[in-house]
Amino acid sequence: MLLQKQFYWGVLVVLVVVIGGNLQTVVEGSPRRILLDTDVDTDDFFALLYLLKLNRSEFQLEAVTVNANAWTNAGHAVNQIYDLLYMMGRDDVAVGVGGEGGILEDGTILPNVGGYLPLIDQGTTTAGGCRYRQAIPVGPGGRLDIDTNFGIRKAFLPQGSRRYSPLRQPTAQQVMIDKISAGPKITVFVIGAHTNFAVFLMNNPHLKKNVEHIYVMGGGVRSKNPTGCCPKNSTSCVPEQCGDPGNLFTDYTSNPYAEFNIFGDPFAAYQVIHSGIPVTLVPLDATNTIPITQNFYEAFEKSQTTYEAQYTFKSLKMQHDTWFDDQFFTSYFMWDSFTSGVAVSIMQNSHKSSHPENEFAEMEYMNITVITSNEPYGVSDGSNPFFHGHKVPKFNLSKNGVHSGHVQNGLRDPFCIAKNGKGKCKDGYTTEVTGSEAVRVLVATKAKPNKDAASPLNREFFKSFLEVINSPQQTGKFNFTTQFPFYKEVTYIPNFGNTKLGKPVVFDMDMSTGDFLALLYLLKVPVEVINLKAILATPTGWANAATIDVIYDLLHMMGRDDIPVGRGDLFAMNQSDPSFSAVGDCKYVKAIPHGGGGLLDSDTLYGLARDLPRSPRRYTAQNSVKYGAPRDTENPELRQPLALEVWESVVKTLDPGSKITILTNGPLTTLASIISSESKTISLIKEVYIVGGHISRNENDKGNVFSVPSSNAEFNMFLDPLAAKTVFDSSLNITLIPLGIQHRVSSFPKILKRLRNAKKTTPEALFIRRLLSRLYRLQQLHHSYYHMETFLGELLGAVLLDGDSHLSQSFKLKHMKVFADDIESRDGEILIYQDEGKLVKVLDTVNAKTYYELFADRLSDSKQSAVLASFEEQKKLWQKPPNQTEPAE
Repeated sequence: MLLQKQFYWGVLVVLVVVIGGNLQTVVEGSPRRILLDTDVDTDDFFALLYLLKLNRSEFQLEAVTVNANAWTNAGHAVNQIYDLLYMMGRDDVAVGVGGEGGILEDGTILPNVGGYLPLIDQGTTTAGGCRYRQAIPVGPGGRLDIDTNFGIRKAFLPQGSRRYSPLRQPTAQQVMIDKISAGPKITVFVIGAHTNFAVFLMNNPHLKKNVEHIYVMGGGVRSKNPTGCCPKNSTSCVPEQCGDPGNLFTDYTSNPYAEFNIFGDPFAAYQVIHSGIPVTLVPLDATNTIPITQNFYEAFEKSQTTYEAQYTFKSLKMQHDTWFDDQFFTSYFMWDSFTSGVAVSIMQNSHKSSHPENEFAEMEYMNITVITSNEPYGVSDGSNPFFHGHKVPKFNLSKNGVHSGHVQNGLRDPFCIAKNGKGKCKDGYTTEVTGSEAVRVLVATKAKPNKDAASPLNREFFKSFLEVINSPQQTGKFNFTTQFPFYKEVTYIPNFGNTKLGKPVVFDMDMSTGDFLALLYLLKVPVEVINLKAILATPTGWANAATIDVIYDLLHMMGRDDIPVGRGDLFAMNQSDPSFSAVGDCKYVKAIPHGGGGLLDSDTLYGLARDLPRSPRRYTAQNSVKYGAPRDTENPELRQPLALEVWESVVKTLDPGSKITILTNGPLTTLASIISSESKTISLIKEVYIVGGHISRNENDKGNVFSVPSSNAEFNMFLDPLAAKTVFDSSLNITLIPLGIQHRVSSFPKILKRLRNAKKTTPEALFIRRLLSRLYRLQQLHHSYYHMETFLGELLGAVLLDGDSHLSQSFKLKHMKVFADDIESRDGEILIYQDEGKLVKVLDTVNAKTYYELFADRLSDSKQSAVLASFEEQKKLWQKPPNQTEPAE
């Protein structure tokens, strides 16, 4: 077994090699150093845990870098890595993610490119489109489930002290440079898209000599997809992916050749394969021969003796239980975990012969390349940013070379659709070639059978994986609940008794930082004034869907576990793919940066989300046939409700004659869905307060969509202009709180001064002060954060709803329409008319001084205050018996 093999050397042989003035020391018998670049998909952390379990005298995992343009979003992924390492007692492993660097028009690669975008689309910022990534589902079965690990992550993994923190988090490039330059030579595993490592190689060619070998999971060379095939003798079945080289199940009608990891950034994969460093490839050819069998699944279910085995099986079980059809055991493969086993076995046996042997896969040398563009080469159809608009192609690429053809642009690129129904684009295809483009690569072709033919585990690696993951060596210390001797799950439901509750309010938020500030304020307004009935989370704006867990944690902190939270649509209107609704375009949301000041920070609440107490409520992928799932999961009652379901439940509980006030602080996607639904509940909406929109006073008075310089819109309107048009074309009674008035109450110094000068304070006021202080500091430190005041203005709607007359607010009535004609420079723009369009009440003036005072006073009021101040306080409660005042020793 891998864990038990030891190498003993009578004498350590030290080889000293002087290369280019650098002293490289290789110590025979020392551990093989490993750097893992991963997109943190489910099978990726199976691979990570497998590596962490190995004998550290042989294999030393030194770093993990997060590939941020594939199956996970950076903020959620990096914190899961930190938690996995903490569970395993490996806080020594360096972790890198993101970076604010870019690539100039002339091809100059700046330091710390974040890897959020494929190289072909990388500009000077972290904002950008989803040319390849749109093939990955955004919600269930895709990034939402992977970001949360189906809801298992927060329930199981312990939370240590390491976490993402803006401008303090080591970047992927920093970690790669540090570890690869340190010596002795290191082995790199790439089990996601190749962006991070390609950037490293292109920017640091002098460090290639420090990389001993590259192991890649990806591609399909001679593979034939075994899924999507028809049963024998079937006359009605239409085959789907059956026999294709690739596995893009969302895009095979355009590209049947590519595999997800290589398709994520074909040009980056080309750079890695052509780097001159020895490469071993574990493609679909091999992984297709090691599906998770029912025998393996059942054996694993019976063998979970370590925390890491339990976490792995729970994850695998949720994959099984939520699989889209009944073919899980022939459709789900050991991709990355198998790659880690093959790689380690080759490394372990490399001293035995010049021809690498391994226990788990049959191998063959092949001459391959990665296709990055489609023939004919040298075309000028606007699809290829390396050439389009450039007198000199980016990176000095050849004008008629292999990179100069048509580049696939979206899921349904007309160029890629052949008349016979089979796609013809080959972007990301790892194909065999001859001539100058050929690279000799060692390729795994087939998983080896179990040497014990009588074993129900029909692959040799199945046996190894179960042995390794259940080994008592290098095992996890505890999980989330067992780390605390007196852990108890508590739900806080307030008892309002005979209190006459105020007007019913539903808060629709896109989970930006400003929205969380507004939510805390709403929770502090006396319930006699505002009865917050529900929260609708709209993930088409400043945060990804998995950030819904932060809402649950904040509600738990404030003792409001009674408030339902519904998850809204995952795409702006008309942006999901008409033939496969789980995927779609990012035409508008691409304007939000992926990195600093954008999604990375929103998803982590600028690094402070982990300070909130942990709620027993969270997103889970649990589901039931009742709601359209293929089968009931183990706990269908824990299913995450959708926004429209929560809305319907609120409407049903209204007192006779009551109507609902809606406050929207993000794109109007969810509100437009309510209007468009068949339930006809729009008549029960009393009024809508919309925080957003920009009323331009002159041609120089622009909106705030800073990443689209030609736009005159405000973000909330721009992110879903068709939804905004739907709302403004409706019969709703609308009060608009536009960008101009928000700017008047967006002073960090003033609001922070008022919070500091408050006569008393509360946990929530302290938390808000920390958050605002962090935003202000970041704004002063780095250009990626210059727009932070945008989020301060989002508080205004909540304060206005409070109804304090001292605000001295005044309104004007204006006729308006929202532009939504598929023109980027104008979509989301508000057009003002004399007597046509929607008549809207527009907030015109407000007393800024009173506004700051009211906000600070509400947050500092001891009434309706936090029942748990922080995660640290929660941990102390779980470390002592219920009636003990001090933590147990």
